Amino acid sequence: SRKADLYFRWMTAACAAVILVIMAGIFVELVSKSWLSIQRFGWAFLGSREWNPVAEEFGALPSIYGTLVSTVVAMVLAVPMALLIALFLVELAPPQIGHPVGVAIELLAAVPSIIYGMWGLFVFSPYMADHIQPFLNETVQPILDRVFFGYLPLFEGAPIGIGMLTAGIILALMILPFMTAITRDVLRMVPPVLKESAYGMGSTTWEVTWKVSIPYGIHGIIGALFLGLGRAIGETMAVTFVIGNTPILSGSLLDAGQSIASTLANEFAEASEPLYLSALIELALILFLLTFVIQIASHLWLKRVSRHLEGRG
Repeated sequence: SRKADLYFRWMTAACAAVILVIMAGIFVELVSKSWLSIQRFGWAFLGSREWNPVAEEFGALPSIYGTLVSTVVAMVLAVPMALLIALFLVELAPPQIGHPVGVAIELLAAVPSIIYGMWGLFVFSPYMADHIQPFLNETVQPILDRVFFGYLPLFEGAPIGIGMLTAGIILALMILPFMTAITRDVLRMVPPVLKESAYGMGSTTWEVTWKVSIPYGIHGIIGALFLGLGRAIGETMAVTFVIGNTPILSGSLLDAGQSIASTLANEFAEASEPLYLSALIELALILFLLTFVIQIASHLWLKRVSRHLEGRG
């Protein structure tokens, strides 16, 4: 049996090591294939706005900007909704409502991303152009101009339907089922005796939720949120359909843009020149490193939150 335990330990360690080897292999391959672009442009690649394959001038700034803006919009919309829906399903909803809603959420999580993209392009974008974007441009933007003296042009521009705001909303709809389902499962794992004790001491449903359920499941909840963030920042097809795919920097969410993933999807097949292909692979390297940095930041933040909760307890 000791020999079996030893074999089991080595087998599990080898499987874990495979993950590290795969990650290292991906990184090395991306660096080697993008080395021509790295040598040609250096650090200027990150801050350049140029993207002209004919002149062989490439810069990653528009793609990085579009990726970050669309992801931030998605997270701002999806995170509160995911938490509220999960809390409703666990704490408030009766079984005859909670079960079908939970099944619907799991079904939404299984919908392919290209379906979201096609729906966004043919259904949601026209609705945005006809109703939502004109309202934001004509009603909300004048208020922002008065409050911020014209320095916050979030909703300026023509209502064309597609753009970074539309891409962010579609991303929010995509990541919402994942975050909701995981958060719901985490909240269900809170021991009933903890909540019953709090209720027995006279706590309200809000107090039990805020002071018992959320602190107990904070690790899983934050993990669910960052899982949604990881999918949003690397999503390709849905964003490609609705973001507009224009390499510009704009302060307005109504304007078109492009993300790193949409740039790769649109242009990889056309990259016949070595420098063009190398620049695209360097974009992929940036996306890989950006995701890695976000994951590290999430773990550091999680440790800080855990220390804060332990100190408060």
